Amino acid sequence: MVKAVFFDFYKTLCVWGQPLKASLKKIAARYRVEIDWEHYATARENLYADASASDPATHSLLGTMQEIVESYCEFVRQLGIQEHVEQMTWELLQSEHSLFAATSATLYDDVVPTLQHLRAEGFKLAIVSNWDTPLDPLTERLGIADYFDAIIASHDERVKSAKPDAHIFNYTLEAVGVSAEEAVHVGDTYEADIVGARDVGIRPILIDRDGTQAGTWNETIQSLEELPERLKEYAL
Repeated sequence: MVKAVFFDFYKTLCVWGQPLKASLKKIAARYRVEIDWEHYATARENLYADASASDPATHSLLGTMQEIVESYCEFVRQLGIQEHVEQMTWELLQSEHSLFAATSATLYDDVVPTLQHLRAEGFKLAIVSNWDTPLDPLTERLGIADYFDAIIASHDERVKSAKPDAHIFNYTLEAVGVSAEEAVHVGDTYEADIVGARDVGIRPILIDRDGTQAGTWNETIQSLEELPERLKEYAL
């Protein structure tokens, strides 16, 4: 019997910012600099590789913030920009990165009604997120913190484990007080959310909001509105 529902955070419950390329064009026009678009794809791949390289086990909050700023500065330089790099980087981070999500994050329309329904039905709820900074203040600003029994961020000093690693899921199970067989995890990323939850015995559900992951996983929804009925099916 399912007693708890875990949620990924970004692109499952909320979203923010503009596409990276759109932000770059706007900032470059403001500073009147030319972008070397031929190197954009490689620079973006390097940027995202750097962003995912931080190891929660050795993480320090200020150290990770510095790594993020430095990786974005290098990204800007790889696009052929040499002047005003740090200032442009800061503007880019404000428009694109989760460090500044508190100023631009918005919930999907289906989030609050779903959380209200699940709470009324007696489910325990938790967030399980790969996140570089404390997540509680952001959920408080968004008005959803009180719906959750636990809000677990990978780089929290008490956790230091990122999906798909088993520890972050096991940590959440213990925090909420349920077994793996009593939990469902909803997330938008196959490797982190689906594989990670499955490997510890939690039933995973893929949320594919834009319909781009067809055939990726057999348990898939496109909106959280579908979740209550899916949970009823599990009870049969």
